[in-house]
Amino acid sequence: MSEGSICYNSKQLKSDFSGSRMSQFKPYNRQQQYLLPLSIDGWLPDNNLARFIIEVIDELGLTKLTNRYSGKGSEAYHPAMMLALLVYGYATGTFSSRKIERATYDSVAFRFLAAD
Repeated sequence: MSEGSICYNSKQLKSDFSGSRMSQFKPYNRQQQYLLPLSIDGWLPDNNLARFIIEVIDELGLTKLTNRYSGKGSEAYHPAMMLALLVYGYATGTFSSRKIERATYDSVAFRFLAAD
């Protein structure tokens, strides 16, 4: 199947299922470029818990924590982002750090929190 082609058409359906009565299906295209908004901010509703958690964490004074980083070693993730992921994970019943990490690939809210 070529890139950008529709996943089925009526001729294919008729030839594949000749003699049977077919329902009308809407075509879909898995290679479509832009199904979601370009900005991850547009993916998440305004009243989502993840947005509230970010607002709360932005109000916390994390300077004592961030000042403790020595800058040695590899680049670290920002503590505010890590805290937001933990708080959201715990609030939604995801307690495992591995499951939280996996959710940053699968869940829109976790991706929003990770700014990914």
